[in-house]
Amino acid sequence: MMWTMDDYPDTWKHFEPLERKKAIDIANAMLKEGYKESDLIPIATAQAKKWYQSASQEELKELKNKKITLHNDESTSNPELMDNDVEVYFEDTWKVRTKGAKRASDSFSTKAEAVKRAHEIADNKGTKVITHNKNT
Repeated sequence: MMWTMDDYPDTWKHFEPLERKKAIDIANAMLKEGYKESDLIPIATAQAKKWYQSASQEELKELKNKKITLHNDESTSNPELMDNDVEVYFEDTWKVRTKGAKRASDSFSTKAEAVKRAHEIADNKGTKVITHNKNT
């Protein structure tokens, strides 16, 4: 069931309208990709809060006009990886990747930044972070 600005989880009731719209947008995309509702609500909540805090005026304006119930079938996510740990490794830059994923989700110039991001992802998923050294 796709959520709308009139029909959404109670968790988002006290969000600012655009913050709520972003949470609904993220959750609807995850629903379409096959994630379980119990998994996607905390992830969409955390990601929407983070996005809203750092969004530019242009990004807010773009979201305001977006149709949040429309999501294409081009899935870049893989719900089967939801329970997998998150790795931090070095390959030209420090990268963050869920174990089993084909490619890294993020790249950073420092290990500390990569580890911080990996912990954010792992905390959202309820998994662990595996940190590798530069040469392993």
